[in-house]
This record gives sequence, structure tokens and C-alpha cells, in this order.
Amino acid sequence: MMTTCSYDSAFGPMLLAAKDGALLGAWFLGQKHFPEALAANGDAPPDGVLARAARECDAYAAGQRRTFDVPLAPRGTPWQRAVWDALRAIPYGQTLSYGELAARLGRPGSARAVGAAVGRNPLSIFIPCHRVVGAKGDLTGYAGGLDRKRALLALEKALPGRAA
Repeated sequence: MMTTCSYDSAFGPMLLAAKDGALLGAWFLGQKHFPEALAANGDAPPDGVLARAARECDAYAAGQRRTFDVPLAPRGTPWQRAVWDALRAIPYGQTLSYGELAARLGRPGSARAVGAAVGRNPLSIFIPCHRVVGAKGDLTGYAGGLDRKRALLALEKALPGRAA
């Protein structure tokens, strides 16, 4: 059974979802592709994996954590999951362009397909899609909003254009 809880992150209110001991989703309220149906299903007290995810995210926001240990189980197509795995390989404090990420995945020229998969990332912050920038280092697209992307990159002291 899936459980959800509201979480007031340092970057704004979020909805966390978990099932079978793994985090399935972490969305900013109202972000692009926000699962309204999940939000309407109720709010469990944050315990188990949900509480762990909240603690790890709080530690990240306080500058005390650079990686996450909470088990993740995002749902998506094989392509989306490959892109999300590649996102997790971008080190804290570094950025990569959509085109560079496509090349790493063995599909040069598929920056738009990478962008579409990045935009569907169900685990904001935990799968660091905020570390992907435009070809010239510009801040482009972020389902949670560019202000949040800017804040996340500022926390990591990531200067756009610094490749991983």
C-alpha cells in the first residue's frame, strides 16, 4: 500500500510518497506533473521511509548532506529510468547540459528526449535534475520552478557551465 505525507521542505511544501520501504515520489506542491490524485488520497504521519526522506532532505538543505541513502523506486519507462540513473551520477555542486547527458547515455543529439525525461522526474531533489542546465550553462526548465532550481544550485555552490 502506498503512503503519502505532506512535507514542509526548506525549498517549499512537498508531497512525499512511499511503498514497500522505498520512496516513489517527492514533488513540490503544484509543480508540473504534480500527482493531484495522490495528494487527494490523504496524509499519513511521516514515519518509516517518509520520515527518513524528510530528515535526509532537511540535512541536505542545512548543508550537512550531499547524497541520499533513502531507497528510491521511481516509476517510469526504461528510457526515463536510464536518464534518472544518469542524473544521480552528476556529483553534488556540478552541472551538466542536456546534450552532455544525452551523449553520456549513448544518444548524442537526443537532448530534447533527455529534457522530457528529466521533466518527468518524480523525485525532486533526491534525483538531482536541478543539476542539468542548458547548452550554454543557462538555467532552463525545472518542474518545481526556476527559483527553486536557482536555490538548489546556490546551496550546492554549483556554477552553471561547470561540467561533471
